[in-house]
Amino acid sequence: MSNSYVPRLPKPGETLHGERFAVGFGGKGANQCIVSSRLGAKTAMVAKVGNDTFGNNYIQNFRDNGVNIEHVSTTSEAATGVAPIAVSEDGQNAIVIVSGANLKLTETDVQRSEGLISSARVVVCQLEIKPDVTITALKLAKKHNVVTIFNPAPALPHLDPSFYVYSDFLCVNETEAEILTGIPVSCPNDSQKVISCLLERGCKAVIVTLGSQGSVFATHENPLIRHIQATSVTAVDSTGAGDAFIGALAFYLSTMPNLQLEDIIRRSGKIASASVELPGTQTSYQWQKDLPKELFH
Repeated sequence: MSNSYVPRLPKPGETLHGERFAVGFGGKGANQCIVSSRLGAKTAMVAKVGNDTFGNNYIQNFRDNGVNIEHVSTTSEAATGVAPIAVSEDGQNAIVIVSGANLKLTETDVQRSEGLISSARVVVCQLEIKPDVTITALKLAKKHNVVTIFNPAPALPHLDPSFYVYSDFLCVNETEAEILTGIPVSCPNDSQKVISCLLERGCKAVIVTLGSQGSVFATHENPLIRHIQATSVTAVDSTGAGDAFIGALAFYLSTMPNLQLEDIIRRSGKIASASVELPGTQTSYQWQKDLPKELFH
């Protein structure tokens, strides 16, 4: 993953002078896993990387962050996935994902990890791999009564209905919510129609993250939306903030499941807000020891 820091995001056909360039680790699943691990959860990845320098570095990065890599395999059929990112002065970003080896992960690879999945408390899935592979992971998790979090990103407008049925928690940002439902979301009040639509498709809970406006959520049992304000911070780089939220959500659901969902979402939002105050993606994710102690009691 590479970050190009620019005064503003370029318009179509426009060339801009950048101010700084950095290469680091990324990928939604990897980011979410690293966040959970740094917060103190026991984590593992099911993934595929290229048989190349990037892939070798990714595997070492997982090791350095205490992630179980038993089911991270390599392939010579494609390069490790990459994501060039442009970051503006106000912390906004635009991302292009080149999936590469991610698309070589198969349903068989996931089925081989059934023992790992069955022993988990929470399984987190995204759409950076083939949708059929993602749904296989969600089905395996529910077969063993494991809590599932589904982050449908990059979002697809016509998802298999099974995705919703097998998702305990569907977590999307405003753009992803609109792609899934066709309903624009620009403020918390817009979220009720979106969340109601997604709950009707079978999710147990839906969370819509709204950047600096915080997040909105509702559950099948309590379908009226509740809005949680974001912590006010000076944004340096918002890249990966959504992943920080989801990684924190997984951490709390797995290690502190008796907390009220509203409290879990509020704490996850604070961890996401802390990440935008630092540059980069995984470089902005803090360890538990560096965060306020009240987030963990």
